[in-house]
Formats: sequence, C-alpha cells, structure tokens
Amino acid sequence: MKRVLLDGGMGQELLKRWKKPAHPLWSVKIMMDAPELVQAVHEDYIKAGARVITVNSYIATPERLSREGVAELFATLQKKAIDLANAARDAVGIDVDIAGCLPPLHGSYKPDLDRSQDFLFEKYIEIANEQKENVDLIICETMASIAEASAATRAAQNADLDVWTAFTLDDDHIGKLRSGEDIKDAISTVKSLNPNAILYNCSRPETIEASLHLLEDVKTYGAYANGFTHIGGLKIGGTVNDLTAREDLTPEKYAQSCAGWLLRGAQIIGGCCETSPAHIEELYKTIATSGDRITSWRQ
Repeated sequence: MKRVLLDGGMGQELLKRWKKPAHPLWSVKIMMDAPELVQAVHEDYIKAGARVITVNSYIATPERLSREGVAELFATLQKKAIDLANAARDAVGIDVDIAGCLPPLHGSYKPDLDRSQDFLFEKYIEIANEQKENVDLIICETMASIAEASAATRAAQNADLDVWTAFTLDDDHIGKLRSGEDIKDAISTVKSLNPNAILYNCSRPETIEASLHLLEDVKTYGAYANGFTHIGGLKIGGTVNDLTAREDLTPEKYAQSCAGWLLRGAQIIGGCCETSPAHIEELYKTIATSGDRITSWRQ
C-alpha cells in the first residue's frame, strides 16, 4: 500500500538548534536571523525519509506579524520559507513534495470564534496567493474550529492545488476540537468541501488514537501528533516557554503509535511539534519493514 510520510516538527527543532531564548515569532524569528538552520532541518527530514516537507511559514500570518510590528515582512517571509524548502530539496537531491501552510491566523489552539467566515477566507486567500505558485499542495493545519477549517480549505482550493485539512483536537475532552465543537460535525462539514485528505495534527497521540475511528469514512486520511505534555498554558502572543515536552515519547514509542494508525487505514503519517528527524527516521523504518511503499503525494 502507498504511504505518504510527512516531516516532523519545525519550530521546536529549530529552537533546540538555535539555543537562544524563545520569541513570540518563534520559528519565523529564527528564519530571519539564521535561515541556514531552517534549511538544515528540512534537509534532515528529507534524509530521514520524509517525502512531504512543509514550508516554515506557520507563524508568518498577517495578524501575527502585525502584532509584533513587522507586518511589512509578510511577503518576504513567505517567499523565504518557500525558497529554503526548495533549496533543501535541491541540496538533498530527492524529489519530495513541498507543502504550503495555512495555519491559525492569530494563535494556536485558541480560535477566535467571533471572526466571520468572510473575514477568515479573505485572510487565508492572502496567504495562499503568496504560496500557490511555488508549492505542490497546501496543508490547512492545526485547525481548531469548524469556521477556521472551512475558510482555510476553501481558500486553499482557490489556489488550484491539492488540499489537506488537519484538525487539532482537545486533549482533555475526547471527541471535541479545541473550540469545543464536535469532531464529527467538523469532519462532516469539511468533507462536504472535498479536500484531498482530512487529518488530525498537533494533539497528543493518545487523543488521536481515541478519535481516529471518526475518520474511517474519509477516503484519504492520516495524522501527525505532537509531543507536548499539555498546551493549556500557551497564551496568544506568548512564547513556547509556556509548553513542555514529554520525556516518554521516544522515536520508537511514537512509531508504535503510528503503526497502529496505519493498520487502521491511515495513509498519511508524520510528526508535529516536539517530534524530530529521529522520529521520522523511525517511522520510515516502520513503514518500510511492513512492506508498504513510501511515496510523495504526487506519486
């Protein structure tokens, strides 16, 4: 069976290599100051076996950049993120897919439920337009509400590229998004928009495991979990110092969790925050050992 292997976390991996204090602009700040680190992480994920890498533009939304007083850098940072991903692909010499990224607009895990669909759609169109000419697909990732996911999915489809939509789940209330909405309702709504795949991401592996059955009627689905102990302390405009990593989620243990998802029908697998190239390498070995074929999305 064909399996698509994503990369792992970018922001936390960059912080470990940068060895400087965390900043509200997180991975984008590192890209501004040390772009070579971003390219190096992309390269390491490709070498580990990833066949889809995501551009490092998660933090580079107009709203987040405006909040930090650097709104004028939006187009520059979007281009830089894409250029570094392409440079990594060229340097390693493996024809991986490069995924664009439509992230939460103002902060992870805490959707602004007062924003209209029209407002969200316009903002996501702005990001998609910066990426569409130089990526192979777009991932709407860490979507914490139905409105957020719907607007991002429609905006990505407007770019005339394949689209994956990935929901982040409430780790404390199984069956719910971070917004408190039912996962079943979220899947049903987004499924009606016909994205190419629906996934779960940036949630604990155990949370994904408990809700994976809700994706079984989706033609193409998958998951990529985080390695945080809990995300409750993260504030809008804060830094990742408010988050702590699990010490028990070794590459081997994470691969065991993912192997179970693959057996249940997941076609797309990878890692999110606090997973590393070592985690992706272990996933690659797990898939290869099973006899499944690891490919990029376009293959």
